[in-house]
Amino acid sequence: MSAIIWQSVSLFFMIFLGFIMKRIGFLTKSDGTMIAQIIMNVTLPAVIIVNFATITIEKTLLLFTIGGFLWFVLQLTIAFCYTRHRERTSKVLFLFGTSGFNIGNFTLPFVQSVAPLGIPLVSMFDVGNNLLLSGANKIIVDRMIGDSKKIKIKSSLIKLAKSVPFMSYLIMFIIRYFEWSLPEFVLTLAQPAAASNVFLSMFMIGLYLEFRLPKDSIKEVVEVLLLRYGLGAIMITLIAFSPLDNLTKSMLSLLALTPIPLFSIMLAVVSGVKEEVLGFAASISFLVSLPLMTLVLLIFH
Repeated sequence: MSAIIWQSVSLFFMIFLGFIMKRIGFLTKSDGTMIAQIIMNVTLPAVIIVNFATITIEKTLLLFTIGGFLWFVLQLTIAFCYTRHRERTSKVLFLFGTSGFNIGNFTLPFVQSVAPLGIPLVSMFDVGNNLLLSGANKIIVDRMIGDSKKIKIKSSLIKLAKSVPFMSYLIMFIIRYFEWSLPEFVLTLAQPAAASNVFLSMFMIGLYLEFRLPKDSIKEVVEVLLLRYGLGAIMITLIAFSPLDNLTKSMLSLLALTPIPLFSIMLAVVSGVKEEVLGFAASISFLVSLPLMTLVLLIFH
């Protein structure tokens, strides 16, 4: 139990270190963007390669992928119903702020550091999450708010093909589905990059933390967070009373508490939301999720 707490404290320290480095002017938020590119294109794919190398693809794991996709759709549906009478910008804020799972930059590094046995489950869930987050989410939101009249499947597939994490998941899924093995030198090359993913992810979050928010946006940000974590609390309650094993329950509960994806902020800004509004909400969500996820692990431990 103490090991979980100290691991979580070390993760918080990494975030705090990144924030302090930005505050004293040693680094800037743009450096966080550069680190994010390294994570998405180098260290996260390396984590996927290393962690999938010995996974046996079973029906249970496939259900996690389906669950990740359907859960994302549920979040979008609830957010759409909640904001059906609001103006366009508010709808965009809620649709992007309450949907999607920050797995590659937050949950996976957390699990990688604190509960490595859960990595296969979280990774397979992220495959379903990535289907929407890396490809179709923006297109679906545009359709919901009336900016587009049709779903562009070709555009979604092109975006997915350009997503290095998703393609890494897809390739490794195929390799392990047919029970092929990677050459040992590939794993040897990938392991150092994979090992650095935890620190880079948490440090990057610290660089992205923002605590400036226009007063007229405070109410909406609070609503976004309450809706996001309220749905998460309901899902955790249902999961707790399910017949699932403890590991599965704990991983699903962690996923219910994931913070707002950084990718959603970029998509929301493109759709007209002020960066400081959803950026502030995301910053708060990081600081809320870390202790809550630690508490979940302590309970199931």
